Amino acid sequence: MLDNEAICLAGLRDTDRDRYLAALLSPVDKRAGLVALYGFNAEIARIRDAVREPMSGEVRLQYWRDLVSGVEHGETAANPLGALLVETIRRYDLPAEALLRMFDARVFDLYDDPMESRGMFEGYAGDTASALIQLAGLIVAPDEAAKCAERAGHAGVAQAVAGSILLLPRARARGQLYIPLEILKAVGLDREGFLAGEDRTRISAAVEAFAGLGREHLAKARSAGVLPATIMPAYLPVALVGDVLDRAVKKPARVFEEEIRAAQWRRQLLLMRAMFRRRV
Repeated sequence: MLDNEAICLAGLRDTDRDRYLAALLSPVDKRAGLVALYGFNAEIARIRDAVREPMSGEVRLQYWRDLVSGVEHGETAANPLGALLVETIRRYDLPAEALLRMFDARVFDLYDDPMESRGMFEGYAGDTASALIQLAGLIVAPDEAAKCAERAGHAGVAQAVAGSILLLPRARARGQLYIPLEILKAVGLDREGFLAGEDRTRISAAVEAFAGLGREHLAKARSAGVLPATIMPAYLPVALVGDVLDRAVKKPARVFEEEIRAAQWRRQLLLMRAMFRRRV
């Protein structure tokens, strides 16, 4: 019979292949914690795609919120990911406050409200992608995690920008947009005009400007230099961000029609190179 770690690792392979690969490159004794954290993140990130109504999504989020808060559910033992997450929180003394803020941020995913400004997006990214990096750091190297908090903040915003660009086709199909209205307005667009997809020149400018926001934060994360070897596993997924942002800038108008993410073999090479160089 497979244990919870093996079951959750297999699930992560299907829901978040990049973090699955990063987990495989992580120390064996830390892998279960990272798998739990990444699997949980994938689970709450895809709730919007799994429900028809926002309220149903909020119910699913509440289940995980209760779990993190210590509210026992009778089915928790039968949920391998839930059981492994609870074990990970206890083992590494992960701060519940960070996970609860993540739930609050993820409520935004369930609705079609606009992302008003750059600052609003950075706040959303801070409570989701940046928090995930910091929590992963607490698992692999708690002493180093506190020293790298600012770098985690910038790296997470860059990662959230790249992720939002990759999800543009799906988000557009459901009438959702993560590019801040502030950026759209600067290039002469509004939300409806972007989602209509007709003004390719301005849409290209908006995507390029959004990718530029990601590049700005990635540059700040990189400026801190080489990462300590012990905490590098927590930053491995960030090593894929630069390639996505570069491709978005080169082909901004085509992000709706084609997969701009590199082939899996190239992503694996990027992860392995980052692990060796200890840079994102």
